[in-house]
Amino acid sequence: MTDKLYHECYTLVCQARRLLEELEELGFNPPAPLDTRQNRLIDTVAPAVMPPSVVGETLSDLRSEVELCCACPLHETRKTVVFGRGNPAANLVFVGEAPGHEEDQQGEPFVGEAGRLLERILFAMGLSADDVYICNLIKCRPPANRDPHANEVVACEPYLKRQLALLKPTIIVTLGRFAAQTLLGVQTPVSRLRGQWHSYEGVALMPTFHPAYLLRSPQEKKQVWEDMTKVKQRLGLVSVTPTD
Repeated sequence: MTDKLYHECYTLVCQARRLLEELEELGFNPPAPLDTRQNRLIDTVAPAVMPPSVVGETLSDLRSEVELCCACPLHETRKTVVFGRGNPAANLVFVGEAPGHEEDQQGEPFVGEAGRLLERILFAMGLSADDVYICNLIKCRPPANRDPHANEVVACEPYLKRQLALLKPTIIVTLGRFAAQTLLGVQTPVSRLRGQWHSYEGVALMPTFHPAYLLRSPQEKKQVWEDMTKVKQRLGLVSVTPTD
């Protein structure tokens, strides 16, 4: 069995066991034989299928589960799990790629230099970090801030799917290549995805460049502002002047 398949099966078995335990606590009998139920859960790994909601699950419950996750090798090198921050009732959710060094130290996403740029973008939109919810596709920092490996995405994506199902946003903004391609189930470059509305589980999704990329390529800030202008219009926000 490959590492990718092993970690995928491990995550699915954990989800199935948790669901069955909660159903038993509520006095329900399993609705189908174990093999059938596992087949249903395996299907939820596909990019366009939302995983079944755990009965009575909250963001706090999910955070506690993620903090104990050992489904991929990143748990061996992380200092903290970086789950998310902001307003859980927000209409707008930003999804980045993975934590960096400062995020791993503090346990919150986008608190480094890229995070400060994101907050300036939010300010230009007439928003603050308390008005939105911010999270990442990968919840643990890859060593040396390298790109996430395929088995790490497979292990962590189900957590993001459940997180978004609990948040119920009206708009998702993906920051960077990995988040956009994973949620949309495509390999199209983010430069071609950005600027256009897409759909994720019926939710409007706008891909754009990652703030870390903008720090290296400030000339692309104009394109990101164009993307955020479309988000503002969809949210019904009053126009404001962008800041660098």
